[in-house]
Amino acid sequence: MPNKRLAALFLTFMFVSMTLIHADYTLKPSHRNASRIDHMPKGKVADMWKIPQDPSFYAKQIKPWSKAAQKRADREFNRKYFKPWRLKKLDIPVQDYGWDVRFVTKNEIYTESGKRIPASVYKRWIENANYKAKDTKRYYAITTERANVRALPTMRAFYLDPRRVGEGFPFNYNQNSALHMNVPLYVSHFSKDGKWAFVRASYSFGWVRLKDIAFVDRKFMKAFENGRYAMTVKDNLRLYNEFGRAVSFVKLGTLLPVAKDGVRYLCAARTVNGQVRLKKVRVAAKGLIARKPLPFTSRNVARVAKEFYGEPYGWGGGYGCRDCSATTRDFLGVFGIFLRRNSSKQASDGKQIPIKGLSKWAKKKKIIREAEPFRSLIYVPGHIVLYLGQYKGEPVIMHTYWGIRKNDGTKLITGRTIITTTEPGKERRDVREKSKLINTLRTIVKF
Repeated sequence: MPNKRLAALFLTFMFVSMTLIHADYTLKPSHRNASRIDHMPKGKVADMWKIPQDPSFYAKQIKPWSKAAQKRADREFNRKYFKPWRLKKLDIPVQDYGWDVRFVTKNEIYTESGKRIPASVYKRWIENANYKAKDTKRYYAITTERANVRALPTMRAFYLDPRRVGEGFPFNYNQNSALHMNVPLYVSHFSKDGKWAFVRASYSFGWVRLKDIAFVDRKFMKAFENGRYAMTVKDNLRLYNEFGRAVSFVKLGTLLPVAKDGVRYLCAARTVNGQVRLKKVRVAAKGLIARKPLPFTSRNVARVAKEFYGEPYGWGGGYGCRDCSATTRDFLGVFGIFLRRNSSKQASDGKQIPIKGLSKWAKKKKIIREAEPFRSLIYVPGHIVLYLGQYKGEPVIMHTYWGIRKNDGTKLITGRTIITTTEPGKERRDVREKSKLINTLRTIVKF
């Protein structure tokens, strides 16, 4: 009998041990699923074959950034990243809160096919948003997979008139942003249909589906916010559970706390009733993730920047891609620099150096003189770019660029992340001079 009891105990121990081992999630190399975003026009300009397209060429121009300064920036990043878990009430500025309602009521909105969406439809969306219930929940939560942030609590897309230049697909104005997994949230309230939560994250706010988040308690927050963090430094990864099922698509710039063993990482998982579980993550290959902040070296900035090159333009993070501000945010985040959601906010996240009103040549000289390669942005309303350095006296930028305005008002659509000078398309006679990027750039943003 004792032997049988010991055998049973041993089998129980082995089962529990194996369960614990296999309970780990695994982060693996993967790919972004192909979609219609891959079939957009991909116009080219001379810069794309006349100047070096490898970020490592420009990385040799970076200037030293002291470890102390980088650590200070990273501490500020962490403070802002976890701020939603410190909130006692919603802190969205009055001018920003409710922009979605103002947008659909003041503009004519359309389906992608060009059919006008009647007021009766968008009024139902607004009614479902339940804005009278603002701040009635005040819960804390976390994303458990990559989550789309919607302007209004509906999966429906809406556009400005698709017949107009620069509107229509992929500019779905209900696609407000996309959140990585493991993003702390403050939950204000729920939609009337109970399927959506209105959240405030560190860099954006809006509606996320309840199935994409889990509610957290103080114990979880203490375990998760442990002061030791890493970030994914390869793009388009996937996280798999113990049964081999994909849990989440994982983009470069996703934060994971480091586990106590210093080898594995932590992530949030959602239970069937919407509560949270802490999972350990093992990494299947080298080079997928790195301790944060990643040292600001020529080698590191080059290999991280290369991950973004060629990615299709994804408005608001749609279709698993990025727009201009998501590219700059995810690139700089790895090095400990925090940026908010859109280009206008990012322009005030660093030290601003005005260049508006300067001649074309004076602007170029000031950019080369003042901007820090791979650590400065250049801003024009509606667009933001990463400064890489110079090539033959021309400032060079990497940017997720929709397209270049032509004389007839249409655009040459580039539709992806490219490396150009500040005058992409300058060789073309049909490009509108006053709309050239160099003539519209307003501000250098230094970090």
